[in-house]
Amino acid sequence: MPSSARSSAEEASPAAAVAPGVPDTLWFTRCPVPTATGIAADRGWLGREFAPDGIAVRSLQDAPPEVASDHHYTHALTGLFREGGNVPALWARSRGERTRLVGLTWIEERQVVLVRAGSGVTEPGQLRGLRLAVPQHGIAIDFWRAMALAGLHGALSLAGLTPADVELVDVPAAPGEGQWEAELTALRDGVVDAVYVKGALAVEAARRIGAEVAVDLDAVPDRRARVNNGTPRPITVRQELLDAHPELVARFLAVLLEAADWAAVQPAEVARILGAETGAGEEGVAGAYAAGGHRTLHLDLSEDRLALLEQQERFLDRHGFLAGPVDVRAWADPEPLRAARDLLAARRAEGRTHGD
Repeated sequence: MPSSARSSAEEASPAAAVAPGVPDTLWFTRCPVPTATGIAADRGWLGREFAPDGIAVRSLQDAPPEVASDHHYTHALTGLFREGGNVPALWARSRGERTRLVGLTWIEERQVVLVRAGSGVTEPGQLRGLRLAVPQHGIAIDFWRAMALAGLHGALSLAGLTPADVELVDVPAAPGEGQWEAELTALRDGVVDAVYVKGALAVEAARRIGAEVAVDLDAVPDRRARVNNGTPRPITVRQELLDAHPELVARFLAVLLEAADWAAVQPAEVARILGAETGAGEEGVAGAYAAGGHRTLHLDLSEDRLALLEQQERFLDRHGFLAGPVDVRAWADPEPLRAARDLLAARRAEGRTHGD
């Protein structure tokens, strides 16, 4: 889901005329979660990077509807960089959108299965036979439903269970309803026995209704149990932009690399930025993101992360969320990130990074 935090520093007027053939605007979009893009936007580094070229850098979340459309999900805007959930990214690719995967992050985000207080359910095996909530949202790609199914699947697998061992209950969500509100209301009212939630707002919402944790997926050593919409989280660009202006893509990614390095030594500032990005309070942010999480915003295309994304792709395809299979390895292009790392190293050697 796109972030609602504004980044006015990225919308400063360009300082120079745009060269022929170069886009006059680059767009970025991210979800309301920890991202290098959100950090770089808050610091004003993206606008600073491209202003000398006469290129404006703007947040899609701040654009008027006729520009923004549903591009956070479809990625149909050529000059757009997207750091967000993998469900819409894989969905868009499966529908034929010419995007390329240029980076992946892995950030722990408090994934749990909740039950009513006093239920006595404290481990995965006790989910057998219970009613588990599966939300339904009237949107083109229901990533909320995909998240719940993947989270419940991960929890059940810890006890050797499958969805056939429980009752999956559809819970319709009204348009504009708050995050997790429909599921948590169903839990509170006894319509379901357990719900999957993740992130800062979920921590706060669960506390409000007095729900208890039955399964803490974050405590499981095997990360495969936590593969979901945001784990791993992709950074994607349009093939057209990459083909025409690979240097712009490399420069954008270099700023994200620098932002991740900055965040690694600025825990208090990162917590402040996350509060703005997520819309959650200090307690919700602290409860959702593991201590030391500010050091995990770096992007890569490692074998481990690609394999985890392949696991998610297979799950989504098997459950009908994709128009067809996505070849994750063919989708990934490591060259922009390699060029970005080389660029950042050269800038540091010259003492001219944005943090200087």
